[in-house]
Amino acid sequence: MRRPLYLIQEAFVNLHLNRTSVSIGIITTAFTISCFGVFALLYGNLKQLAGTLQQDVEVVAYVQPDAPSKIVEGIRQRLDSEQAVSELSFVSKEEALKEFQRQFPDESRLLDGMEENPLPASFVIQVTPRFQEADSIEAFAERVKQFPGVDQVRYSQDWIDTLALFVSYFEFGAIIIGVILAVATITIIANTVRLSFYSRKEEIEILRLIGATGAFIATPYVIEGAILGMCGGVLALGLLKGVFEFFRFELNASGWFSGLESVLTFFPHQTSLFLILAGMLLGCGSSLLSVFGLMKVRNNAA
Repeated sequence: MRRPLYLIQEAFVNLHLNRTSVSIGIITTAFTISCFGVFALLYGNLKQLAGTLQQDVEVVAYVQPDAPSKIVEGIRQRLDSEQAVSELSFVSKEEALKEFQRQFPDESRLLDGMEENPLPASFVIQVTPRFQEADSIEAFAERVKQFPGVDQVRYSQDWIDTLALFVSYFEFGAIIIGVILAVATITIIANTVRLSFYSRKEEIEILRLIGATGAFIATPYVIEGAILGMCGGVLALGLLKGVFEFFRFELNASGWFSGLESVLTFFPHQTSLFLILAGMLLGCGSSLLSVFGLMKVRNNAA
C-alpha cells in the first residue's frame, strides 16, 4: 500500500515543481483536444442532420393546370398503389396560394394583379424508408412523371446526397486532423515530462544506485502524464460545452434557421468520457515514450 501512495505522491511533487510547464502543457493539450472536439461535434451534428433530412424526403408531383378532377383522382389512386408512398396529401391551387402568402408575405403582392391563380395544385408525397436511396427516389419520380395529368415532379434528394457526401469528406478530414493533433499532444506532454525528469535527475540517479527498477522510476512520470492529459481533456470538454451552448443561444436569438438549435446535440456521456480517457491515454503514452527513451540514453551513456 505504501508503494502506490509513494508513486502518486511523487507524481504530484513533479507537477508542483514544474507547475509553469505543466500549466502550459494542460492548456495546450486542452486546445488540441478542443480542436479535434470541434471537428467531432460538427461531424456528429452534420451526420445527424443528414439522417433527419433523409427521413423527411418529400416528392412533389405538380398537376397540369387544365387537368380535370377525374384525372386528378386518377393520379391519387395510382399514387396510393405505389409501395414507395408512405403518406400522401393533396394541395389545391387555393391552398397553395394561401401557403405562398403565409411564407412570403412581402412577395405575395406580386400576385395581386393577376386575374387567375398561377400556382398549380400538387400531391405531396412522403417516401417510405426503404425507397429513400437516391436511385430509388429517382426511379419513383420518373414513374410519376409518366402519369397522365402530371406536369412535373420535384424532390430535394440531390442536395441531401450532396450533404451526405460532404459529411463523408468531413469524416476523412476529421481523422487526418485528429492524427495530427494527437501527435502534437504527445509531443507537448512528452516535453513537459522530460522537463520534470531532468529537474530531478540527481534523485533518479540515487534511486538507480540503490537498485530501483526502471518501471519504479518511470511510474510517477507516467502518472504525471496521465493527470496532465486528464486535466487537458476535462478543460477541453468544458470549453467545448461553453462554446456549444453559446452558439445555440445565439442561433436561437438571431432567428436564423429557426428550429435548428433544437436539432443540435452535444456529445453524449460516453463520448465525453472517451475524450477524457483519450487525454489520459495520450498522456501515459507520451510519458512512457519520453521517460523510457531518456533512461535508455542514460543507460547507453553509462
